Amino acid sequence: MAIEPEFRDVAGKLAIALDCDDLVEALKLARQVSGIFSIAKVGLELYCASGPEAVEALIEEGFDVFVDLKLHDIPNTVRKAARVIGGLGARFATVHCQGGREMVEAAIEGFNQGGGSEPPVVLGVTVLTSDPDHSSDLFDRRLAVAIQAGCGGIVCSADDLATLKNSMISDPGLRDRLLTVVPGIRTTGDDPGDQIRIATPGRALQGGAGILVIGRSVSESKDPKSAAQAVARECLGVT
Repeated sequence: MAIEPEFRDVAGKLAIALDCDDLVEALKLARQVSGIFSIAKVGLELYCASGPEAVEALIEEGFDVFVDLKLHDIPNTVRKAARVIGGLGARFATVHCQGGREMVEAAIEGFNQGGGSEPPVVLGVTVLTSDPDHSSDLFDRRLAVAIQAGCGGIVCSADDLATLKNSMISDPGLRDRLLTVVPGIRTTGDDPGDQIRIATPGRALQGGAGILVIGRSVSESKDPKSAAQAVARECLGVT
């Protein structure tokens, strides 16, 4: 994939959420934002529809693929599932910290055993942006699980980034070794849908987000390419 020169500094911070059940439609959207976004997220809907084929097709298109299945089961099952995903060539993959340290460690072990040329960066999901019962205490507990288990990053809301900064004060090295991936991104005026804790691209980046997951603000636009360009330009005004 050739990144458009204007967006070279932000493409690696932008992930398009391909939340549909049709690989043809997913690839159509991915191609429209190619060169602006360099990461493509395969979530439950697309993975259930097309499975590993979706991951392989997006890698062929030149994207860094983010497999977002939020693994959460008994440790042995999670380890085996992670091993399969780890062999697909994905750049990022998720496990839910609600399952506890042992389960998250099992996921990391499985991803590393997958046999891919490079294991994915394991992202610990903390508190969903749609969760009405979120609290800084709950976030702190799940953040601790991710750190203690050895995750390379976390998935959290933009609101949680402020709480994370307090943890970074006591452990400054955390900033360098923990990638922060932020969903629930909406451009100004967009319908929040089922997300409770949302943020604009600019606010999330100002708060310290490493990667922004963009879905409906681009995918439901009449002109996804123009919408993607607008998001990228807003981010350029922050970086």
